[in-house]
Amino acid sequence: MPCLFCKIINKEIQADLIYNDDDTIGILDIHPVAPGHTMIIPKFHSENILDLPDDKIGAVFSAVKKITEILDKSLNPDGFTIGINHGRVSGQAVDHLHIHIIPRFKNDKGGSIHTIIHNPPKESLEEIKKKIKA
Repeated sequence: MPCLFCKIINKEIQADLIYNDDDTIGILDIHPVAPGHTMIIPKFHSENILDLPDDKIGAVFSAVKKITEILDKSLNPDGFTIGINHGRVSGQAVDHLHIHIIPRFKNDKGGSIHTIIHNPPKESLEEIKKKIKA
């Protein structure tokens, strides 16, 4: 099945584009959880952050910073939640890397990234660190 975000990048499907550079686009999320909820999408098809070529990472996160600055000036939120859903279990609905920039406002009933799941490790941090470094 053709990629939804690739179709948007190729202008086959309309989207509310608010940012465009050589490597990325920024579009308003069609199911926003806050005013200005934006997604930064690399123009190079990558399913997730692990598939993104190293030489594209800087451009993608530069776009994240630029859009965050634009949203900050235009909407004057109290903060932001910025994140990536990586894989279906995390909520990734489109298999093309995209970074959500969600403006946050006092009393918006949202939480921090730490409130998304509650699955603390059974192993000690030292044991986990050994596995990671092995």
